[in-house]
Amino acid sequence: MALSTDIADFTRRDCTFGGKTRPVLVLGDRGPAVIVIHEVYGFTPELARFCRWIAGAGMRVYAPVLFGTPDATNPSKITRRRLYGLCISREFTLFRTGKSSPIVDWLRPLARQAHQECGVPGVGVIGMCLTGGFALSMAVDPVVLAPVLSQPGMPVGKAAALDISAADLAIVKQRTAEEGLRLRGYRFEGDPLCKPAKFETLRQVFGDAFTAVELPDACANPASVLVRAGKPPHSVFTDDLIDADGEPTRQAADEVIAFFKDALAN
Repeated sequence: MALSTDIADFTRRDCTFGGKTRPVLVLGDRGPAVIVIHEVYGFTPELARFCRWIAGAGMRVYAPVLFGTPDATNPSKITRRRLYGLCISREFTLFRTGKSSPIVDWLRPLARQAHQECGVPGVGVIGMCLTGGFALSMAVDPVVLAPVLSQPGMPVGKAAALDISAADLAIVKQRTAEEGLRLRGYRFEGDPLCKPAKFETLRQVFGDAFTAVELPDACANPASVLVRAGKPPHSVFTDDLIDADGEPTRQAADEVIAFFKDALAN
């Protein structure tokens, strides 16, 4: 059964940083804050469901809309127009190794604002697919205490590379050593967009500070767009998730929520 596109429970806010204004969908009336960054599909009903789980656990969700419409009518598919727009955009680093996407310069002040509004020690961040590596780049900011990289796929065509500058990477690594910062990553074992080499790089850089969770393809939702098309699953917390007790993908979502709660506790 298709999920509803009704997101009347979310509040839209237009946030301006660095002279650029973007919509942010906010859910939850109490903190701590968690920034949920959508996949290449945009904000979808499946992402809204994930946001509701986080808010239901006692956190406030800030979901910036970087492209697509600021509602849950975005389908879980990639259009040629979307791909073309991303390729020519100066805000997203799709192909270059060792460079943080400029859009992160807008996301970091969003995290700081969310921290100011919600208080407590800091904020959590999760990026997915195209935005998976953004959680790593955002962890340069000391307010980010719980970064999660879900199926990070950039830079395109460079399986082991990370879409973060060397300087930013060094800062995050220093935080793991000096502050005890911990990171988590999620992917499906057969995902051709986020290959094992990327997680191996993260293990080499961060050691035990990085927890990698690699799910068998067989546990993905058989009704998802990719699986129905005969392709390997990709979207761990949205389209390829099975919302049922005991399912590995739902357990992974519960793990992330617990990670946020633990890291952001007073």
